[in-house]
Amino acid sequence: MTLLPEQLGRQLIFNTEAPNKSTRIINGQCSGILNWDDIRMPHMYKLYKVLLLNHWIADEIPMSKDAQQFPLLAPEEQQAFKINISLLAVLDSMQTMFVGDVKSYFTDSSLEAIAAIIAQQEVVHNQSYSYVLSSIVSSEEQKQVFEYWKHDQVLLERNRFIADIYQKFRNNATPQTFFEALVADLILEGIFFYSTFAFFYNLARDQKMMGTSQMISYIQRDENQHCYFFGEVFKQLLVDFPELNSNENRDYVYKTIDRAVELETNWAYYTLNNITGIDLRELSAYIKYIANRRLSMMGMDKAYNGVDVNCMPWIKPFSDEALNATKTDFFEAKSRNYGKVGDENGFDEL
Repeated sequence: MTLLPEQLGRQLIFNTEAPNKSTRIINGQCSGILNWDDIRMPHMYKLYKVLLLNHWIADEIPMSKDAQQFPLLAPEEQQAFKINISLLAVLDSMQTMFVGDVKSYFTDSSLEAIAAIIAQQEVVHNQSYSYVLSSIVSSEEQKQVFEYWKHDQVLLERNRFIADIYQKFRNNATPQTFFEALVADLILEGIFFYSTFAFFYNLARDQKMMGTSQMISYIQRDENQHCYFFGEVFKQLLVDFPELNSNENRDYVYKTIDRAVELETNWAYYTLNNITGIDLRELSAYIKYIANRRLSMMGMDKAYNGVDVNCMPWIKPFSDEALNATKTDFFEAKSRNYGKVGDENGFDEL
């Protein structure tokens, strides 16, 4: 079948007529064989090794203390805990499907391989939320928490924002919808988690729900590396399809991220308004700071002024920079299961 120019085709499993090194990341030519010493984006091999080292299993994190502490949390903390776990479960469920969609259209064997690892990590994340809830609430309440996203209007609004873009790509895979979906990915993994992360780390600094917060730190580290991957894919897409690097598309990026910042800020005020220890004005600035970092990963200029540094000093031990600088748990000072990310196997821009 002859593909129309705008349709995305899938890489042939066996193609003796194509080079091993891909010609483009989508709608390109690639033999299907993966030789890590002959790939178009050589730094992807370093990411591959980092992702392999970054292995963890939720069930290995002890939750007995969390189970004892949860009934002692303030009612507003309990509610924020449950609704934010519900949010994370929805986001990572969508992300598992999206990564599968993207993987099927890569015409680059190295990117397809990395996407397979990322998808597996998203499944681990999702299972971890079930594990946490099953440790602290009844099975009936756990089921109720996983139904929040269907009925809570604020939660629905922010989730549909991403889901609609992902669905558009799934329904009609073109270079343009691929571009838009990558923007949505950077928002989901790189912005929409961060007020929720702040909530769990706020509990941790008061020595509350330490097992959950340890798990969240692992998830944050994974998601940050996923952001790096999709940021690199985004930049390479503009090289392969320079027509996508248009004023209209640049405007799309800034407008979409600005809307995401608005939705994430609304979510913070909605779920964390009564949480002791969180200054919502600081958190609003922190969300913009994170958005600027995502734009930098995409090779674009910042959107927000006056937020060039992390304005929440207490969260710095849990920040992206700190997570990349050490393999020691911030909570129990014990070695992580995965390897240290440093100059040889890490990323300065994370």
